[in-house]
Amino acid sequence: MRRHTGSPRPDWQARVESVGLTYHTHDSDPYWNESAWYEFTADEIDTLEHATNTLHALCLEAAEAIIDRNWWSRLAIPEAAIPAIRASWDRDDFSLYGRFDLAWDGRGEPKLLEYNADTPTSLVEASVVQWFWLQDRFPGADQFNSIHERLIEAWKRAPAGRVHFAATRLSTEDQQTVHYLRDTCAQAGRSTAELALEDIGWDPRKLRFVDRDGMAMNRVFKLHPWEWMWAEPFAKYLPRVPMLWLEPAWKMLLSNKGILPILWELFPGHPNLLPSFTRREPLGASYVQKPLLSREGANVRIVRNGEVVANAEGEYGEEGVIYQALASLGDHDGFHPVLGSWVVDHESAGMGIREDRGLVTGNRSQFVPHFFQPR
Repeated sequence: MRRHTGSPRPDWQARVESVGLTYHTHDSDPYWNESAWYEFTADEIDTLEHATNTLHALCLEAAEAIIDRNWWSRLAIPEAAIPAIRASWDRDDFSLYGRFDLAWDGRGEPKLLEYNADTPTSLVEASVVQWFWLQDRFPGADQFNSIHERLIEAWKRAPAGRVHFAATRLSTEDQQTVHYLRDTCAQAGRSTAELALEDIGWDPRKLRFVDRDGMAMNRVFKLHPWEWMWAEPFAKYLPRVPMLWLEPAWKMLLSNKGILPILWELFPGHPNLLPSFTRREPLGASYVQKPLLSREGANVRIVRNGEVVANAEGEYGEEGVIYQALASLGDHDGFHPVLGSWVVDHESAGMGIREDRGLVTGNRSQFVPHFFQPR
C-alpha cells in the first residue's frame, strides 16, 4: 500500500461533474483529490475483501445476539422501534448496501473502526468517479470496485414493485447519492420514483405512506438514518405498515457504534476487531471515545497517553458513548487514510479512500482514488 502524488487531469472538474459528482470542492479546497492516489498489490486487495466479508458475517451474528438477548438498551434503541426491528429481522428484509470504515496500512490485518450500515455516502465517487479516473490515468491497472455492477444485480433480487427514492432537499450529496441509486435500480429494469423526504405523507384513509401525488409507497429507499426516522412526526405510523424500507429497520443495529463493544464481547481477540468497551478503564490512558450515533467524525475524541490529541465538535453524545482502542491509520506523507470497504447485497464489492492530515476523518476530509496491478 503506497501513496503517490502527481498532477490532476487538466479538466478534472468537468470530468467528475460529467459522471455525477458536482460536490467535488469544499469552498476553495477539493473534496475529490486526484493529485494523490493509493496503489495496492493484488494480495492486499484479497486481504481487504476477506476482512470485509468476515466483518459483515460477524455483525450479522451480533445483530442476532442483540435481538435474542434483548440488549436494546446497550444501543439506546427507542422502545417504539423494537417491534419494527424484530419484525424486519424475522422477515429477513432485503438489504442493499453498507460501508465499513477500516484502519489499515498494508501490514497485519485491517481493523474495524465502524460500520456505516444504514445511510452511507461517498458512493458516487467510490463506484463511478474513481473508475473513470482509472480509465484515463491507468487503463492497464485494476481497481477494487465492482460496486456499480453489484448494485444492479442486487436490485434484480429485491422484492418486486416500484421503488421510491427519498432524500432531503437540504443536501446536494444526499440528493445525488439517491439519484445514482435510482439509476442503478432502473438499469435493473425496476420501476422507480423520486421525492424529497420532506414530501413523504400519510394517508389516514388508505393507512399507507404516500408520495406527493397520493400514490401509496410500498418500497422506499430513504437516505435518512433510522434514529432520525423515529423522531419524525410520522414515526407512530412506522410499525403499522408492512412495507420495505431501505435500509431495513434491522440495519439500525449495525449502524450503531454500540455494536462495537458487543462484537468484542462475542468475538474477543478477533484479528479484524479493536478492543471496545462501554467504559474507558479497560483501555487505560489511550483510547477513542465515540458517541453511539455520531456521523462524519462528529464528537469523536482521541486520547493518547492521557493527552487529548483530537476532539471533534458536534451535536452528538447524549445518547451515550463507547470506548475503542487506538488504531494506526498509517502516515503517508502526513496524511491518514481510512479505507471505506463497501458491502452490496451481503458481499464485499469495492473500496473508496478518504484521508486527512488530522486523526479524525470528518466531512472536510478528501476522497482519493486507488488502483492495483493485476496478477
